[in-house]
Amino acid sequence: MEDIENIRDIIEQQGGTLTEENTSQPEETSSSPAIHSRKVDQWQRSYATGKRKTSIARVWIKSGSGKFTINYVDISKYFTQDLLVLNIKRPFNTVSQDNMYDVFATVSGGGLSGQASAICHGVAKALTYFQPDLRPQIKKGGFLTRDSRIVERKKYGKAKARRSFQFSKR
Repeated sequence: MEDIENIRDIIEQQGGTLTEENTSQPEETSSSPAIHSRKVDQWQRSYATGKRKTSIARVWIKSGSGKFTINYVDISKYFTQDLLVLNIKRPFNTVSQDNMYDVFATVSGGGLSGQASAICHGVAKALTYFQPDLRPQIKKGGFLTRDSRIVERKKYGKAKARRSFQFSKR
């Protein structure tokens, strides 16, 4: 009880009063959905990283005319298969904002398919940083989820990860 009296004396000396309002516990905040803010740098670009298998893509997007540059090369020269180019542009098609953003990406590791999926993942994340109100549509399309499937390791006593060596009865 003496501690409470000492605290009251200190508060009164500082010109305040100790009331029930001051001593009550803080109210719990309601669990409202997280509000995401816009994240852009000084050049009005949003940055994100995307990953798939062993590929890692660093992606920057900004408002523009729809130009895609991958490792300092045009997208049609880097990815010769149209299916891979369409895979990269899927997040923009989902939110109906084709040719509204310029995309610059550097990607390393893995093959072309893994690199295209890594860029797609990075583009989706960067787009949500650039325009947070598009996040529900992009998340519903499944573009923000990291595909965690990687190659299974080879086990000892096996030819590959699961394949056994050929067995001969005789």
